[in-house]
Order: sequence, then structure tokens, then C-alpha cells
Amino acid sequence: DVLRGKLSSLRLGCIPRGKAVTRTRRFCSGPPEKISRYPVPYRKNLPYDIVELMEEVESKGGFLPNVFKVLAHRPAEFRAFFVYYNELMNKETGRLTKADRELIVVATSIHNKCLYCVVSHSALHRIYSKNPTLSDQIIVNYETAELGPRDRAMLDFALAVCRCDNITEQHFQSLEEVGFDHEDAWDIAAIAAFFAMSNRLAHLTDMKPNLEFYNMGRVPRDKTSNEV
Repeated sequence: DVLRGKLSSLRLGCIPRGKAVTRTRRFCSGPPEKISRYPVPYRKNLPYDIVELMEEVESKGGFLPNVFKVLAHRPAEFRAFFVYYNELMNKETGRLTKADRELIVVATSIHNKCLYCVVSHSALHRIYSKNPTLSDQIIVNYETAELGPRDRAMLDFALAVCRCDNITEQHFQSLEEVGFDHEDAWDIAAIAAFFAMSNRLAHLTDMKPNLEFYNMGRVPRDKTSNEV
């Protein structure tokens, strides 16, 4: 109940809610997938609350992100991970939008060389921002990307935290000059710190991105056509 309540707004690792699809129960219904060097547990062997969350995520988004499957190897840590993830990435408080939060993940995950988080969160950024190219620019080099002063200051601060630079009052002043306050700084830093851990877990497990992430948000859907 605690997990379900905390994650009530979690949608496919933050993918916006779309038209519900029929539940396919694809998760672990057959042989374990080659998405991790650790065993991917079968659904029947997992606690009910975790299975329920996975089925809800898959039914809303059409597929289950591999991070759910891989982290299910340790159910207690799975619960803690997604509760904190939800607190950082899905809230509407402060001056950070969901697109801002995803951009922070992309920029810091590039620094940490995490394929899974770069691929999945650049997809989420494309969806939230309606900008199909900015995350690709960030992946190549955020310092040359088409960013305004606000976003550049945000990413400068996130990368400073990611690199474990000595954080000084000048860092906070740079944020304040573009409209952020100390609480926003905490959010930016917490996202960078949390995904530093997530990036390293992805390295440890050799977590593979879902193929669905690669094309998400690149081409607007034609809502007037019935063609596939």
C-alpha cells in the first residue's frame, strides 16, 4: 500500500499518460530476457505490490521499462528506489519542470557514460519538452547545445554536483541570477546525485535500454491519419 500510494503518479518511468492498452503480461512470462547480467525474476516469484505496479505501468505505456525488471532482483531496494525517484521526478513544486528534470538526467548521465539513462531519459525529455533535437545536442556536448541562460546555469550546477566539484556560494548566485532559489538548487543537486547512483547500478547490471525508447518523441504523431 505504501509503495502504491507513493507511486500513484509514476507512469512508465515518467512517460506521460496515454491511451490505455490491453494488458499483455509480457513481464517475465517466458525465459528471462538478456537485459541484465543479474537474473531477471519471474513475475510469479515477486511480491504482489511490485507486480501490480509493473502491470499498471505496462498497461498505461504499452511496454515495461527494463529498469523495473532489472531492479526487481532486489525487491526492498526496488521499492526504495522508485519512491525516491517519484519524489524527485514527478513533483510539480519549485521552478523545475518535468522537462528540466529530464534534461538534468541526460546531461549528468552522459558524464557518467550510462547508456540506459541517456537513452530512456532523452526520450522522456523529447516528450515533455516537445523538442525532438535538444536532448541529442546535450548528448554530444551540452556546452554547445542551443540553451538559454537559465538552462545553461541549471546544467552547469548539475554537472558541478555530478563531478563532485567544490560547491561555493558562486554556484548558488549563478542560479539565482536566472531565477532559481536555494530549494531549486537542492532539487537540481538531488537529481544529479540520485542518478549518479542509478547510472552506476546500470553499469553494474549491464542494463539494456528498451528499443521503444529510441524513437519516442522524435516525430509527432499524426492524429488525423489511421495509417500506421
